[in-house]
Amino acid sequence: MPNTSVSFYAGRDGARLAYRELGEGRPLVLLHGAIGDGTMWTRHGQAETFAGHGYRVILPDFRGHGSSDKPQGADAYPGDILTDDALALLEHLGLEEPEAKTETDSLHTPAAYDLGGYSLGARIVVRMLVRGATPGRAVVAGQGLQQVLGFGGGVGEMLRRIVTATEPFEPGSQDERTAAWLKAGEEDPVALLHAVESVVATPVEDLSRVQVPTLVAMGTEDARAESYEALIAALPNAAGARMPGNHGSAAAAPELVTAMVEFLTAQR
Repeated sequence: MPNTSVSFYAGRDGARLAYRELGEGRPLVLLHGAIGDGTMWTRHGQAETFAGHGYRVILPDFRGHGSSDKPQGADAYPGDILTDDALALLEHLGLEEPEAKTETDSLHTPAAYDLGGYSLGARIVVRMLVRGATPGRAVVAGQGLQQVLGFGGGVGEMLRRIVTATEPFEPGSQDERTAAWLKAGEEDPVALLHAVESVVATPVEDLSRVQVPTLVAMGTEDARAESYEALIAALPNAAGARMPGNHGSAAAAPELVTAMVEFLTAQR
């Protein structure tokens, strides 16, 4: 794993939020999945591969995750706060002007950066696009239309069980293993749950206004693949890519990085 130092910026409410950088060139902002952090893009050399193709790779930690602030109060996680934080990062880095656009504004000339996300990060990419972010290209990986519309349960239900548990979990169960992993990594399940629950749904009519070229990527064994093609169809300028693996393993598949590099560099 590359030794990338952590930098910080202020969210719009003053929260201290972390990000890492690797490489030089065209900025590429990559958003991670739930109960992880930006290092999900460094564990298997993905960020180094992007850097090798001429990218300045920027890896933020969501609020409630990693090295970013982890407030426990629900009032620190209003609806769409993770999108607010991500847009504030673009402004901090000078990649977008301070948000003067609304969801009904037409898109402007694409900015000189690209954007991608996996799982929870993919949903935030979609939220950023419908709220007016203007990357040259975007990648939405590990999410189908049902997840974007706000259906599908997933990690939020598991975190809720961990947070509300009043008795020990069954030995060897997924919940027991996850709770132990969170404790070992000094992660706060309450903050994580608030962060996940802050994500808002995106209606199909909002997706229809997104003109940014977008790659929708999905593991062949991912249960979310049921609505993978529907998400491609809902985005006016979208392409698809499949790679081996389930929701967890597809994130580390070399085929995902290859598909992203081919899509992102095609604009050059």
